[in-house]
Formats: sequence, structure tokens, C-alpha cells
Amino acid sequence: MSMNTISRPLARRVAVVTGASSGIGAASAEKLAALGARVVVLARRADRLADLVARIERDGGSALAIAADVTDAAALADAAARVAAEFGGADLLLNNAGVMLPAPIEELAVDQWKQQIDLNVTGLMNTIGAFTPQLVEAAAERGVADLINTSSIAAQNIFPNFAVYSGTKAYVTHLSRHLRAELGARNVRVSALEPGIVGTELQSHVTDPGAREWLAGAKESMEWLTAEDVAETVGFIAAMPPRVNFQQVTIMPTGQAA
Repeated sequence: MSMNTISRPLARRVAVVTGASSGIGAASAEKLAALGARVVVLARRADRLADLVARIERDGGSALAIAADVTDAAALADAAARVAAEFGGADLLLNNAGVMLPAPIEELAVDQWKQQIDLNVTGLMNTIGAFTPQLVEAAAERGVADLINTSSIAAQNIFPNFAVYSGTKAYVTHLSRHLRAELGARNVRVSALEPGIVGTELQSHVTDPGAREWLAGAKESMEWLTAEDVAETVGFIAAMPPRVNFQQVTIMPTGQAA
């Protein structure tokens, strides 16, 4: 085994990362590129994507930015067609776009419910629909492909005022189990990644006073995960031998009990 294979185990692979304009998505794109993958970064904010591509290329990696909204199925189909045309298709998808907007259920924050369901569930499915054919084709040709879905510890645990967000993430985790059963025999590995509290801009979207108070207290009482911590986990999952599939990975701050 060459040193290049050891240091760049994802060489010749093509990774698509959604929600790549910040946080876990941006950090994971940089990590996958450092491991040798050609990375397609996808999000709505074109300026953020341009900065990310510049950082990846400055560090010797290869990246392409596609500005698109994952809630737009036609835009995702166009993005997949471009990846197929320019790179021959993706063999690694990090399905990471998402939003967290907690509120007491009695507030009937219907617009926030819809925003979370549209992005965390419908956007996830649009991306899966657009890129799964490429993953299956790549796995048939190369023996492995990866679908990694970003879920949350909220899929398993109970957090008051987070009911809708937690419900969307439970969907992500359970869907991932089913897809692994469906696609594993075709050499497509499926993983659900469930982080605890990660310091990203996700918290800045929270408007509910009770949730903001809880998050502030949590930040004082423990050291949160960083986006780079989660990105390391993404890289680890993708770089494992083809026979190894981490079905569900929970990554927690050491100080977070639940």
C-alpha cells in the first residue's frame, strides 16, 4: 500500500455535500477533500460556497460549487446531472442540509414546522432521489458507495420544545436503517450520523426563549462539539474498507448526558 493511499484514502472518489455553506457541511467538505475526494459543495449561499472552494483549492484539494436549494427537486436533478457530466457521478453523498427551530407545540408555530419538515425531510428525500442512482451505479462499478445522512441525538432522546425537529431527525435515522437494508446488498453503505450539541450557526436560528436559555446553560456547563469533530467522523466512515458499514454513529460532547 502506497503512502498516498494511506494519506488520501478517498482519491478518485466524488463526494457531494449538501448544507455545505457552513458548519458540519463546510467542515466535512474540507475533510473529504483533504482525504483525496473531489468534492461538490451544494447550498443556497453562493458566496459562502465560493469561499469554501477557494479554501479547499488553496489546500491542494478539488471542489466544485453548485448553488441550489435542496427543497427544489428540479434544482437537485439539475445538480445531479451536472455532477454526472463533469465527474461521472457521485459515489459519496453527505446529506447534511437542515434547520432547527424549537418552540412549544402549543404556540402552533406552523411556519416553523413547515420549514423544518421541508428542509429536514423533503430536502433530504429530494437529494436522495437525485443522487441514489449515481451511488448505485458507482457501487456496481467500484465496489462501494456511501450515503451518509446527518441526523441528531434528538432522534433518540427527549428535549422539550424540540418535538418537530426531533420528529424530523427520527425520520432521518429510521429511513437510513431501511435504506441500508435496501441498498447494502448493492454495495451502497448507508449511515445515520447522530451528533449531540455542535457549535454551529444552527443555534443562531433559534428564536424560542426557553430553548435559547437551555442552549446558553448547556454552553456554560460543557464544551460543545465542533463542526470539525463531526467532519472527522464523516471522513472516518467514508474511508473504512468496503466491507464495513457503520449503520448508526452517535457522537456526543463528553459532558452531555442526553
